[in-house]
Amino acid sequence: MLTSQRKALILDRLRRDGQVIAKALADDLGLSEDTIRRDLREMAAEKLLKRVHGGALPLSPELPDFTARQAVSSDAKRRLGAYAANMIRPGQTVFLDGGTTNAEITRQLPKDLAVTIVTHSPTIAGELEHHPLAEVILIGGKLYKHSMVATGAVAMAAIASIRADIFFLGVTAIHPARGFSTGDFEEAAIKRHIAQCSAETYVLTTAEKLDAASPCQILPLGSISGLIVPSDVPDESLAPYRDTDMPIFLA
Repeated sequence: MLTSQRKALILDRLRRDGQVIAKALADDLGLSEDTIRRDLREMAAEKLLKRVHGGALPLSPELPDFTARQAVSSDAKRRLGAYAANMIRPGQTVFLDGGTTNAEITRQLPKDLAVTIVTHSPTIAGELEHHPLAEVILIGGKLYKHSMVATGAVAMAAIASIRADIFFLGVTAIHPARGFSTGDFEEAAIKRHIAQCSAETYVLTTAEKLDAASPCQILPLGSISGLIVPSDVPDESLAPYRDTDMPIFLA
C-alpha cells in the first residue's frame, strides 16, 4: 500500500471513529506499528491530525487565550446567544458555562427578566451586573484561567446542591463518534457534573468546532437535549449529527 493510500485511510478512520489506535490499524493492514507511527508523525507535522499516546485524534480548533477570544464577537455567536436567551423563561434556574459564546447569552437576556443564573465563571457573572431582576449565584473553586471557570472539589460540592432547569454547556470540539470534548481533564469533569445536575443540557456551537475532537470527553452526543448551530452551517456538515437523532436547532 502506498504512503498516500495509508494516509487517506487514516483520515477516513479519524472521521468515522474519532480516533486512530496505531497498533490496531497496523494489525488491520498487516503492517508494522512503526510504519503507522511514522505516518502519524508526518501527518501531525502537516497539521492533518493530533498525535496522542498510542495513536491520533482529529485536530481540535486552536483557541487563543480567553482575553483574545473575548474581543471577538462574531455575528454567528450573537445569533446563538439570542436563540438561547429566548429559550429562558421567568423563574427558571439556568446554569451558564464559561466561554465567549455563552457570554452572548447574558448580553441578549432582557434586563427585566426575573431568573436565577448560576455560573462558575466570574466573567459570565460580571456580564449580569445590570440585570436587576436576575439573581446570580457564583460558584467558587480553583480558577482555570484559560476558560476563566472554577474547577476542583469545592466547585463540585457546590454544584451538587443545585438543580438547574437548563444548562448551556461550552465545548471546544464536537465529533460524531467522540461526542463533546474539551482540552482539560478537570474542566471536563466539572462540565459533566453540571449536566448530571441539570434537567436539560444544550450546546451552542459555531461551525469550526464540528468534526473535531479534544483530548478529554465531556459527554456522548446522545446525552444532551439539543445542539444549537448557526443557520448557515451546510446541511452536509450536520448530517452525521442528525443521524444520531440528537435535536438540532438553527439560530
